[in-house]
Amino acid sequence: MPAMPVTYAFLGPEGTFTEAALMQVPDAAKATRNPASTVNAALDMVRDGSADAAMVPIENSVEGGVTATLDAIAGGQELRIIREVLVPISFVLVGRPGMEVADISRISTHGHAWAQCRLWVDANIPGAEHVAGSSTAAAAMGLLGDEAHYDAAICAPIVAQEQPGLTVLAENIGDNPGAVTRFILVSRPGVLPERTGADKTTVVVPLPEDRPGALMEILDQFATRGVNLSRIESRPTGQYLGHYFFSIDADGHIADARVADALAGLHRISPATRFLGSYGRADAQSPSVPQHTSDEAFRAAHEWIGKILQGE
Repeated sequence: MPAMPVTYAFLGPEGTFTEAALMQVPDAAKATRNPASTVNAALDMVRDGSADAAMVPIENSVEGGVTATLDAIAGGQELRIIREVLVPISFVLVGRPGMEVADISRISTHGHAWAQCRLWVDANIPGAEHVAGSSTAAAAMGLLGDEAHYDAAICAPIVAQEQPGLTVLAENIGDNPGAVTRFILVSRPGVLPERTGADKTTVVVPLPEDRPGALMEILDQFATRGVNLSRIESRPTGQYLGHYFFSIDADGHIADARVADALAGLHRISPATRFLGSYGRADAQSPSVPQHTSDEAFRAAHEWIGKILQGE
């Protein structure tokens, strides 16, 4: 029986870094790829079944977490992260033919791109105003219309290469030449990706009570089991002032005894904890696991307790 066709959503339009990330997925080139105007729109396509999975940005090496994604996957119908992709980021400044850098007063791009090019802009176009764009590609494409209310855009080099109506005014304008953005492929809940030995687990943990030591109790669930955290960020729940949840990436797979035990501890403290997935790390780096937190150590401990309960 032939395989069913696969449909992917991604933060569009075409030419975004998110599409570049999606193209790293093995079957993406042959699949149907539907751009979405926002992260929420891309994830909603997965939730309503019009897409099998969606590629969205979640973290940048310069700016940190992408708040739109962190908030969107923390609530609503549950989703699962099944893959992560890393994409090196570089930027160009583009304008219409005939435009020069000296003519620019307003620049459009995504907020994360603006933050990564701000020093270059301040040095070369002092006083330039940022006009927020839904994506870098959307900002650049907006210059091709007659209603653009800005003079130039910051985008990926591929956008300028594929659009003859755009002129590159400056290249490599990023303030950090080693910048990398992390993207996640998100699907509906199902069978988890198999453990690889170089995995990552993502959870959302609401702070159950705002009191001294509450965060320490959450962190202790990982620390006492030898689970390293590669990312932890707080985000407001939106319910009322001072009410937060924590978005956490932990080294390891839920199939690892130490990770499963840590998540069970989290659930006891905060029953609303949301599991967002266990998946292979894009960099394939395996964590260093102390012997006393290895699967073998957990298994031996459970066997020991079992023998005591059986009266042996």
